[in-house]
Amino acid sequence: MTRTAGGSGTSSRPDRRADGVPSDARGVDRTSWTRVGGIQGAPLDLLTARIGRRHYAPHAHDEYAIGVTVDGTETMLYRGERIYSAAGSVVVIEPGEAHTGGPARPEGFAYLCLYPAAELLGAATAAEAGPVPAAPHFANPIIDDRGLGEALRLAHHALRLGADPLEGESRLLGVLGTLVRRHAASGPKAVPAHRGAESGRIARTVAARLSDELTAPPTLAEVAADLGLSRYQLLRAFRDAMGMPPYAWLAQHRVARARSLLDAGHRPAEAATLVGFADQAHLTRWFRRVLGVTPGVYRNSVQDSTYRRPSF
Repeated sequence: MTRTAGGSGTSSRPDRRADGVPSDARGVDRTSWTRVGGIQGAPLDLLTARIGRRHYAPHAHDEYAIGVTVDGTETMLYRGERIYSAAGSVVVIEPGEAHTGGPARPEGFAYLCLYPAAELLGAATAAEAGPVPAAPHFANPIIDDRGLGEALRLAHHALRLGADPLEGESRLLGVLGTLVRRHAASGPKAVPAHRGAESGRIARTVAARLSDELTAPPTLAEVAADLGLSRYQLLRAFRDAMGMPPYAWLAQHRVARARSLLDAGHRPAEAATLVGFADQAHLTRWFRRVLGVTPGVYRNSVQDSTYRRPSF
């Protein structure tokens, strides 16, 4: 059985639908993370959220983010375009792709999401006929497939409750296999025109340096001078390649590193210091902007999750 920890919102306990999303209230932000163990030998994170007013800061995930909007309409910036996801739509964000997210209308929206690694998508489709790409590419992030959306909702619900691990894992692999078979592009991932080779090279160099000097990062002028660029040229190249400016990339990278430290049992204040945030409050602000919950709530949800042995 897994346990969850909730995010921001009122202290009352609203009625909940079967998918776990609160049914109350406009303008209330409620977010919970659940970690499930034993999925192909690795943990899998699940998110349940109702977003009233908050907008996520630009960020990227190491894994796929595969979700379904269950109420309202979400809007996000993804691959240089503003896109919308209505109730019933499936959303697929590929690893490393910068994106935002927030309500398109005043009443907000609700969604469920899971974060599988590329290896899990490959495992889910290994038995399918025909070649299967190692890292499936989805040209369209918004997929209008109501049957798949409902199957994803049911798989998320079964995994989150944890009453029958075999059911949850079976539903999950079925959903991922269907997703890849029906909607993955047959060709390799296309590189957007605005992400030229030179911009990519510059951005990778800058990102590597910021990661190496996480707690005492160089100034923009220092990095630009070392690369023989103006600050404007560096900013433009980095934004074109990464979808966000260097300071935002550094903040979300610090959040990712802090998340790993919280997983390992560090307290939020310790994690904040180790990844270079000024203090715990600074970490908390960015943690909520990227993940929707505070570091303490996230740490509790990870620690409270009971890992199950894999059933296959």
